[in-house]
Amino acid sequence: MISCETTDFLNRLESVNWDFTGPNNREHIHDIHPYPAKFIPQIPRELIRLFHPRDHSAVLDPFCGSGTTLVEAVKLGLPTIGIDLHPLAALIAKTKTTPLKSSILPVAQALVAKARGEHTNIPPIPNLDHWFMSDIQQALANLTYRIDQIEDMICRDCLKVALSRIINRVSNQESDTRYAAIKKSVSSNDVYSLFLTSVSFIESALLETYSGVFCSEPKCSVINQNILEVKPESIGKNIGLVVTSPPYPNAYEYWLYHKYRMYWLGMDPQLVRKAEIGARPNYFRKNPETESDFEEQMTQVFKLLASVMINKSIACFIVGRSVIHKREIDNGMILERAGALCGFQMVAKVTRKIPSAQKSFNPVLSTINQEAIIIFQLGSIG
Repeated sequence: MISCETTDFLNRLESVNWDFTGPNNREHIHDIHPYPAKFIPQIPRELIRLFHPRDHSAVLDPFCGSGTTLVEAVKLGLPTIGIDLHPLAALIAKTKTTPLKSSILPVAQALVAKARGEHTNIPPIPNLDHWFMSDIQQALANLTYRIDQIEDMICRDCLKVALSRIINRVSNQESDTRYAAIKKSVSSNDVYSLFLTSVSFIESALLETYSGVFCSEPKCSVINQNILEVKPESIGKNIGLVVTSPPYPNAYEYWLYHKYRMYWLGMDPQLVRKAEIGARPNYFRKNPETESDFEEQMTQVFKLLASVMINKSIACFIVGRSVIHKREIDNGMILERAGALCGFQMVAKVTRKIPSAQKSFNPVLSTINQEAIIIFQLGSIG
């Protein structure tokens, strides 16, 4: 027998067309940096509208990626926390959710004026000559050095994201998802001009999102840490709603997508690779991981959520299927089992159609055309 409370959850979900087939009016803030497997902002926007308790509790995304959920919560004035292992993801999410204190474009223009003609030491990045022409290397080295000298953290973070945004474009890499070196007609002058254009875009997007005013009050905290190592005290707030999309088995390799961006920003992609949940290499090595490892990892996540969420509050997981060694894995069932071990009950589930997957390093993803939105409640129903 379905309880009245479960029926209410189903009715709320069914009030929305989760395929979102209408015009795409996505704000520029969601496009300030490339990121794989982003879910569209309408999903967290509607889930927050439907399920946040409208109190002073925070919205949490424990796998925040580039911050789509965080932006949508911040726009509604809600306390918001994001967690991600990936240092570049955390940087992008932090930048997207922090209003500017003042214009960053004049700072960038002065920085470029100083950087032109300098000969800063080029960092020891693997296979650098294969992926970057010598004059491009020098321009990027000059810019990264100058950006690191900026004292204001908000401005410095924005400039790092602006630079990261153009790195693959000025490299010899064919595309974000194809590691093939090709010849491009790009010069050091292009690096500087593209950087300034990128800065201008980010500034405009932030002003557009946060009412066109400069403000020094951040509305979101972003924790750059492995979710499996996060302690409840690090979150530090009562959580009234979780909206997230976990990295499921044999799916995207986030570290690989951003490999050279990370190197140029002084980050270590190999450290991310070793700890990344669901990364494809983990399932094809000697003594490979299996879906059982994923279930154990998700159980740890649910245990953390249970320690910080308000009783009866909601956790929304957006998840697709996986294919491991030609076996299809039901990640939704894995989440249901993991949640049940930690006091969460699955109360509703909807399936949504998604457009054909963009190219990725994993060809299996090109066949994925559906994902599930699973609603869990902490504590007993009724």
